[in-house]
Amino acid sequence: MVGAGTNAAAPRFDGGPAVVLVRPQLAVNIGMAARAMANFGLSDMRLVSPREIGSARALKKGASQAASGAVYILEGARFFDSVEAAIADLNCVWATTARERGQDKRVLLPDVAMPEMASRLYAGEKHGILFGPERTGLENHEVALADALITFPVSPAYASLNLAQAVLLTGYEWQRAKGATLPFDNPKFSPAAPREMITSLFTFLEEALEARGYYRPLPKAPVMKRNMRNMFHRMQLTEQDVRTFRGALVRLLNGPRKLDYLDTDDK
Repeated sequence: MVGAGTNAAAPRFDGGPAVVLVRPQLAVNIGMAARAMANFGLSDMRLVSPREIGSARALKKGASQAASGAVYILEGARFFDSVEAAIADLNCVWATTARERGQDKRVLLPDVAMPEMASRLYAGEKHGILFGPERTGLENHEVALADALITFPVSPAYASLNLAQAVLLTGYEWQRAKGATLPFDNPKFSPAAPREMITSLFTFLEEALEARGYYRPLPKAPVMKRNMRNMFHRMQLTEQDVRTFRGALVRLLNGPRKLDYLDTDDK
């Protein structure tokens, strides 16, 4: 099943650091990790001794539904028997962890680590990020293989992240580090209202309110008018906003329009 927002005709982003899943336990998490990678243009998935999944065929069968259109990531995934083999071709390795490990390594948040990683990747280096198994995380000897650590600013009362969520957060910061831009923007159907137009609306509204005794007690009228004007200015009104609001006021003041209920054929 392919989710909303996918476009098979659009070019795919690829590259980035390798995502190394160490002893992942659940096929569904591998599939969701693949989906997260596809979301943010990561394409190099490496699996170290995944539980109960010993081949690319079994992986695709068990995780493809959770991948939701990112099956190509699963199809390209590589299998390894050890972390050392999975990272052998990399110049720099980062390990994700939720707890202090007593190892003399730099500890960075993803939004700090990813720009550094991006600059070094663009310089020709190869990087990878280790993600541990769902239940226990990485072992200390696996963390020792890394050059630096990545951790997330989570609540200390509940610091455990789902495997795919950790990949998603890291991928998001990777995309930002590359210089992310909005995938779309809403067109502006009406330009900002000029001050003359807004001032005319204020005059019309204030005269109507004065005629109905709104400004009471009278000494407070200037403050009440100023507060209302400030309220409208904060809205950043467009020309269409002003026309719509003024038209609504006219109907409230003058009552409903007189409608001709006869069609041309009835006349």
